Amino acid sequence: MDSPIWRPFTQMKTTPAPLPVKRAQGVWLELEDGRQILDGISSWWVTIHGHSHPALAAALYQQAQTLEHVIFAGFTHDPAETLAGKLLNHLPSPLSRVFFSDNGSTSVEVALKMAFQYWRNQGEHQRTTFLTFEGGYHGDTIGAMSIGAGSSWWQPFYPLMFETELVPFPATFDDDLNVETKEAQALEKIAHLLKTQSDRIIGIFIEPLVQGAGGMRMCRPQFLQQLQTLARQFNVLLIYDEVMTGFGRTGELFACLKSATQPDLICLSKGLSGGCLPLAVTVATEAIYQAFYSDDLAHTFYHGHSYTGNPLACATGVVSLELLEQNPEAYRQLETWHRQFLDRWLRDHPRLEHFRICGTIAAMEIKTDEASGYFNAIAPVLKAQFLAAGFLLRPLGNTLYIMPPYCITSTELESVYQVIHRILDR
Repeated sequence: MDSPIWRPFTQMKTTPAPLPVKRAQGVWLELEDGRQILDGISSWWVTIHGHSHPALAAALYQQAQTLEHVIFAGFTHDPAETLAGKLLNHLPSPLSRVFFSDNGSTSVEVALKMAFQYWRNQGEHQRTTFLTFEGGYHGDTIGAMSIGAGSSWWQPFYPLMFETELVPFPATFDDDLNVETKEAQALEKIAHLLKTQSDRIIGIFIEPLVQGAGGMRMCRPQFLQQLQTLARQFNVLLIYDEVMTGFGRTGELFACLKSATQPDLICLSKGLSGGCLPLAVTVATEAIYQAFYSDDLAHTFYHGHSYTGNPLACATGVVSLELLEQNPEAYRQLETWHRQFLDRWLRDHPRLEHFRICGTIAAMEIKTDEASGYFNAIAPVLKAQFLAAGFLLRPLGNTLYIMPPYCITSTELESVYQVIHRILDR
């Protein structure tokens, strides 16, 4: 029987039938026919501790017996209060106010609206534009699409999207001799825009260190530090989309910590609940919060969702963060393993180039006769061959990346590199 389900990011007419998953444990998915698939991408980059983690399951079970949901306007509960406090303990100190939502796109929408209204509440109505980066991806809602307008996915929706100032992203890779030139050119364009138009710019929106869906494009911490200097100099907000880069992905708990920078707003989701339930937050500085704290009701931030601060999701978020606190080596050691296995199996492969690693993420480009990009035809071919070999890897066009759960063993991770070598040799 044909399934009634319409799947995300899928051309339903041409895609193969979905694989039915019976259960999952650690890095392994078990299909209904008994096949085992190694999850090399943490599902959709969310399952940071591995599938079916017992501590997360216990937290969910215990919370479900106590409080499963309550309206978050006018009420609160321990899981949300505890999670907010724990997050603030790890974020740069200017970030002090936590707004809950339920997915990455929504956390970005919250940040967009907060940033826009922050200036309006202070009478600066002329600030209507965001500075964004080529290749950025921030989600699928209208605002999130607008600041990711460099993506070729959004063409049908361009009439609905607002305009931004799009600037180059200085993507780099191992042994990139031109990285400083690319950074200087990007910063020069940003500085020019800020010098000439800072009074109309709300803020700078960026995925720090790694652009995820745009092709795992990476920049250096030095670039973010110089970007922060410009934002402060010209009095515009610095906004980090750490939906993907948060919770250990870059080798530190947050990319802002790894880059020694302090955004005015930060968006977090994906790994926030350990991949257990939908959950997101947007964290703001005290200065932004105070612009809304007023006797004037017009200064209120009118935004919310039915599942804002859901107790079940927050309870898993608390335990997920505790797991990261208890064993930071689980994510910190992955960069060493990535470099070791990349050098051993792939560095000299004639079909690969532009190797780059940031913490738990390794990426590279596959040389093909087609133009690089998300729609490169090699992606579905390789995805099918990896699945047939027992590995979940989903190339972004001709960008091949590995982003495993932190529970993966060195032997399991090396097997990922081995299968890439073997299949590319075909």
